[in-house]
Amino acid sequence: MNDVRWIADHPYGAKTPFWTRANAGEVLPVPPTPAAWDLCWANGGCVAGWRDCATNRLGVEDHELHEDPDRCDFIGLIGGYAYLGATWIRVWAERTPGMTAADIDAAYFGDHPDVPPYVAEAWHENELTTSVMTDYLGWVMGSMDQSELEGQRQLARQIRDERPDLSVMTDAELLLRARSLRPICRQLFDMHINQSGAASIGPGVIGAVCAAVGRPEAAMRILAGQGGVDSAEPSYVMWDLSRLVRSDDGLAAEFDQGTVGLADRLREQSEYAAFLSAFDEFLVEFGSRGPNEWDISAATWETTPDLVLALVDRMRLQPDNETPRSKQGDRESEREQLTGEIAALLEGDPETQGQFLAGVASASTFVPGRERSKTNIIRVIQETRMAIWEIGRRAVARGEIGAPSDICMLFEDELDALAEGSLVGVRELVTSRMAHYEHLLSLEPPFIINGEAPPHSTWALKGEREVVEVVADEMIQGMPGCPGTYRGTARIILDPSDPLALEPGDILVAPHTDPAWTPLFVSAGGVVVNVGAALSHAIIVSRELGIPCVVSATDATTRIPDGATIEVNGDTGQVTVIDLR
Repeated sequence: MNDVRWIADHPYGAKTPFWTRANAGEVLPVPPTPAAWDLCWANGGCVAGWRDCATNRLGVEDHELHEDPDRCDFIGLIGGYAYLGATWIRVWAERTPGMTAADIDAAYFGDHPDVPPYVAEAWHENELTTSVMTDYLGWVMGSMDQSELEGQRQLARQIRDERPDLSVMTDAELLLRARSLRPICRQLFDMHINQSGAASIGPGVIGAVCAAVGRPEAAMRILAGQGGVDSAEPSYVMWDLSRLVRSDDGLAAEFDQGTVGLADRLREQSEYAAFLSAFDEFLVEFGSRGPNEWDISAATWETTPDLVLALVDRMRLQPDNETPRSKQGDRESEREQLTGEIAALLEGDPETQGQFLAGVASASTFVPGRERSKTNIIRVIQETRMAIWEIGRRAVARGEIGAPSDICMLFEDELDALAEGSLVGVRELVTSRMAHYEHLLSLEPPFIINGEAPPHSTWALKGEREVVEVVADEMIQGMPGCPGTYRGTARIILDPSDPLALEPGDILVAPHTDPAWTPLFVSAGGVVVNVGAALSHAIIVSRELGIPCVVSATDATTRIPDGATIEVNGDTGQVTVIDLR
């Protein structure tokens, strides 16, 4: 495997030794492919966008970061996997008024035992950063102007709406289109990091005030039911599709035959025109979403519509009164009531009351804003995917590769050579890369690295690490995600593309989640996730849909037997095994 060309790892630096898969594992759960990294992340793409945000918005000086302007010490690859630069996240927090490294650790790691203690160093202080962050906090807790984000939303929609006919473009023209989108990814990722930083401020204020008035349990409930969360929106529309299926015996019979090839079967029958019209509208609006959606090698709902129908199939089993909109409405009402109660307790302290209400308004602005900034990028990455997959389809027709997505095993310079007709041995080259990729997938990347990373050749294989299964009455301590308690059957789901085992009311136990998992939340009575941080996807969507949720329940998918009866306590972060049968 060592002679296979692959994406270069982020070089080790003694100044920034602490790296983690937390958060990064949600964005890139598996190693990125060469084409995805070259066309979307590197060479002036998303990585440069993160650096732009750090230096232009968050007060970090450019000379403090990696000397290569296309790298950023906030994110990098180690052993082929994406890692978050936890050293810099801590430093940024220490430089920000009202924040500390301990706050960051609590948000990202909970009580994870492998987190190294924070040790202050002289370079961690920077008056410029502190000054910039003082002004930044004024925006986050003051004007909260989101006009730039809204402008980017319109831009991303325009790019999708104006997609040219890719089938008539040459390979060189398709590559040119993909390259033209890379600086837009950079711009949109800059905004995504900006929104992510802002989204952490309001919840911190709410938590501190609620604790100070003796109502700490109210904080999570005030953060629920925000509304306008883009990653939850597909679930609402899928629900409407599921009601069409539920009310049509013929359509339901088609679903009963299985969802593999279902989209094609339905298109052959004119009586389902109304459903297909609504379905096609869904694909235009949400087709960019899918498992591992940040990597252009991964299938999305547009490229593989049966993925959507498999999720609709699970939803159709739900009775009409289980609509996700009603759950969201219940959370919103509770949030408004609790906000009023806490504000009333602060009537004798107008300054703190003002901070609290500003924190609530800020959270309601930037938590959904963070999800919207992500949606914007994913729309654009989808356009890159569609262009590159068109090149892939042609390579399949020539017998050079087996599937359009295999084209993503080529680097950008190799795609140029392919377009020119000068790349020889394409099948052999792609086959060797895919073998290396499968090898990387077989490895268990360390969740935390502190110091020079051990070579990935020494990493354990997935499933090799000994994990002790739980016993009856045992409790796994995770991080509270969404309040509420629910008892039900644990269903271990490792891939959102294969949801058939999840029955209505089951508890979804997953390794991680991204927006492709969101529709499964609608059928689930509770959610448990192996990893996750305070602003993880699982938490944001669970709060939106009103489902008890626990994240950072380490090894839950391997420790909890499928079919066990468990209780999820989203207020305490505890997952208790009731019965192993």
